[in-house]
Amino acid sequence: MAKSRPLQSRASGTLAPWLGIAVVVILCDQLTKIAIARVFSYGEGRAITSFFNLVLVYNKGAAFSFLAAAGGWQRWAFTALGVAAALVISYLLKRHAGQRMFCTALALILGGALGNVLDRLMYGHVIDFLDFHVGGWHWPAFNVADSAITIGAVLLVIDELRRVRGAR
Repeated sequence: MAKSRPLQSRASGTLAPWLGIAVVVILCDQLTKIAIARVFSYGEGRAITSFFNLVLVYNKGAAFSFLAAAGGWQRWAFTALGVAAALVISYLLKRHAGQRMFCTALALILGGALGNVLDRLMYGHVIDFLDFHVGGWHWPAFNVADSAITIGAVLLVIDELRRVRGAR
């Protein structure tokens, strides 16, 4: 009976599971944006808890509305940046497919980046609707794609800290 290869060897080189995660993120992101856009008018909000609202806003810029007031060129610049990031991430996923946490993080970032790229291509802006506030602090509204990107970034940091700690 032939021995099976370890999971890392077997998974190495295959994009399927990681692209699957990215597709799930894109679907969740786009479905929630469609639902919010159908239920709310632009600028309309609804308090859900004492610290969380749903509100329909558009972001023509990047994170925290960076460059939102620029003359329109930012739509294409951020779209190109998202596509370039997706290509680099796909290469990294293929090359490191056996590293589960690293690839999960990259897949989340990939799905989030492409979710926001789709918005920019279809609408010319990103649809945001998750609105958190505590006391006098208020975060800019964001969406499922932004959440996936943030979670992916945190997982990348954790993965790197684990890797550095293991190298000692």
